[in-house]
Amino acid sequence: MKNIFVLLFLLTSSVISAQNIDYNTKKGFVAEGYDVVSYFNNDKPLEGKKKFQTTYDGAKFKFDSQENLNLFKENPIKYIPQYGGYCAYAVAAKKTKMYIDAEAYEVRDGKLYLFYSSWISSKLDDWKNGDTKKLQAQGDANWKELKHKKK
Repeated sequence: MKNIFVLLFLLTSSVISAQNIDYNTKKGFVAEGYDVVSYFNNDKPLEGKKKFQTTYDGAKFKFDSQENLNLFKENPIKYIPQYGGYCAYAVAAKKTKMYIDAEAYEVRDGKLYLFYSSWISSKLDDWKNGDTKKLQAQGDANWKELKHKKK
């Protein structure tokens, strides 16, 4: 009987963990097809190439090189943008999902945050000029609610 409960627990937990997060794939790929590893290793992010692609957790990613693709495969959690790749400021301050400009970003505390940006305003500036630690905490709390809701 105990083995049946353990088996049921394992099956239930694997079904729950297989549920995909709603990633921002507006242009078909997370981070609008930019190489998520490149945000950590370059002065500016690099656009991914068609020949270096993978799917993780139901979302597609592109990379600039085979090396970056391999780095991602070794530790995808390290490179996946926070809040599914939606605008970090919008998730934190407005509790909503907003698309991004893949070149408006910040790597903070080893995590990648992406932001909406237009010629009028940049949410990255709002993020940096606000209480960033508070925004991070609020974003983490809001994302628990938002991550499985489709935009």
